[in-house]
Amino acid sequence: MPNRLSGELSPYLLQHASDPVDWFPWGEEAFRCARAEDKPIFLSIGYLSCHWCHVMARESFRDGEIAALLNESFIPVKVDREERPDLDSVYMEACRALTGGGGGWPMTLFLTPEGRPFYGGAYFPPRSRRGSIGLRELLEAVRDRWREDRASLTEHAEKLTEALRKSAAELPPHEGDDALIQGALWQLLCAYDEAYGGFGEGPKFPMPHLLLFLMQQYEKRGDGRLLAMAEKTLGAMAAGGIFDQIGGGFCRYAVDRAWQVPHFEKMLCDNALLIRAYVRAFRLTGNGEWLDTAKGTGDFVLRELTGPEGGFYSALDADSQGEEGGFYLLTPGDLRALLGEKDGEALCEALGVTGNGSFGGRSIPRRRGPLPPELRELLPAVREWRASRCPPAADDKVLCGWNGLMIEALCELYRACGEARYLAAAKRSQAFLDARLREGTQLFVSFRAGKRGVRAGLGDYASEISALLALWASTLEAHYLETAEALADRGVRSFFDEENGGFFLYDRESEQLFLRPKESEDGALPGGNSLMLRALLALQALRPSEAREEILAKQLGWQAARARLDPMGHAAFLTALSDRLEPPPKVTAAVGNPADLEALPFILPPEAALVILDPPTAEYPLLEGKTTYYVCRGNTCLPPVTELR
Repeated sequence: MPNRLSGELSPYLLQHASDPVDWFPWGEEAFRCARAEDKPIFLSIGYLSCHWCHVMARESFRDGEIAALLNESFIPVKVDREERPDLDSVYMEACRALTGGGGGWPMTLFLTPEGRPFYGGAYFPPRSRRGSIGLRELLEAVRDRWREDRASLTEHAEKLTEALRKSAAELPPHEGDDALIQGALWQLLCAYDEAYGGFGEGPKFPMPHLLLFLMQQYEKRGDGRLLAMAEKTLGAMAAGGIFDQIGGGFCRYAVDRAWQVPHFEKMLCDNALLIRAYVRAFRLTGNGEWLDTAKGTGDFVLRELTGPEGGFYSALDADSQGEEGGFYLLTPGDLRALLGEKDGEALCEALGVTGNGSFGGRSIPRRRGPLPPELRELLPAVREWRASRCPPAADDKVLCGWNGLMIEALCELYRACGEARYLAAAKRSQAFLDARLREGTQLFVSFRAGKRGVRAGLGDYASEISALLALWASTLEAHYLETAEALADRGVRSFFDEENGGFFLYDRESEQLFLRPKESEDGALPGGNSLMLRALLALQALRPSEAREEILAKQLGWQAARARLDPMGHAAFLTALSDRLEPPPKVTAAVGNPADLEALPFILPPEAALVILDPPTAEYPLLEGKTTYYVCRGNTCLPPVTELR
């Protein structure tokens, strides 16, 4: 019999609607029942494409005995982390504090009826094994402790809440300087894996914001080591199993050091940032392999993650028919039967498809070198054949922030290769966001099945502002710039801490949780404060404002104080700080002939600021009656010219 999740919109929650667990969605009803029935809340947070979420669901949440324990002694609550990034972030911080730094999904927490956590972790097996407590035994222990010594659990929850609040205590502002950037570069050099690229041992996340930081610093410092680190990592990922050699696009992370065995989920946000990293590498080096990888990733998104109205879906599942990665695995027999003996064998050799396999007897395709053109021409047939299998489920939620990331990435890809389909897809996605996820300057987190989710958070506003600025730079259509400025003003009013600096995770009108944090550090993706700083700096270069300048100064001081504690963990902030200390070029175009502007998106780098003056002004006149360009970097300007190269 369906439970309370049957009326939800999230595909992840709907997957659990037939569980024997009597799940509640997050909301007042769950807390009211917890208070009335005097029970703790069992909070489980996950997402559709998460493999271990599926494992825990099969092992535990569809187990009759475990379900009975949950229903009898707890109020079980299921949350889709992508629908509620605020809940996910706040409770992940608590989970890490409870476990001493560990965290992940599925996230499992026990809360008081007031929503304060007192115990938690990530995946739990159904029964205790090899020194790990099983979920059944854990539920029994918490149940008994709640009945016999509730005061100690409540006290622990209060102490944890207080500790988390103290950890967010304000620091004296610090003037951001190059020493912070050099500190992060030193940490990256120390953490770099010289054998395989990337940082640390497995599991390895792509961390594209680190690669973008390295490439930016190479451009500014000329230190070839930084570019070499980025290129080695990009090359290892593009050739490895983490990249789908048949269909394009990157998986979330690799479980091994060499990028060969992926965790097979594909997420929109990761692919957006990776497109930007590969495009930047192409711009720096002219290496066509980097552009090919970016285009392969963009084409995957256009083909498999684009909804009928133009919004981009959030993810593809890691599992197919209950098997992790089964959709992507190949055998030599598969390729020979499809392509014939000669071509099949050649592609097997090129992609490392062997009789022994590399994953459960079958092979994860990975390149040993660049594919020659005659083998690349075989890939569409393999992709079409693979599509006849049962594909992984798509999480067809459209997330505002992740669409913003992809819009910006596709604009940069368009400007690198000139192929109009990427810009067209970016514009369609933006039109979808305007129609479905924006009312005036109020944004919303998600849209699915005709309904939108809760009010947007900081990351949504930051990513959407950057997307609109990228569209402005790619099209020179003024309405994108005007909307970006309006959203930036709303974002400052709703999220900024005027007293201390820093942007809160969620706005003043949203549901108020037991914490209202201001996240400074990056994770697998850049942090919201860094994204917003970058967006405001770019906007300030285009539309200077004294009020915004004051906000930027306070924000830089607030975040620099935190970056001193962990420079490498603030790479996205330091990327923005570097552009504050040494701004990208600003080009003011006094227009004589509007047709002269058509080539500018392909000439100027994405980080350059472009101001259009039509008509020209006394300060910026025309030379010889022609469109004239005034190029400045910081406080230094070049003589005006009538042609840019």
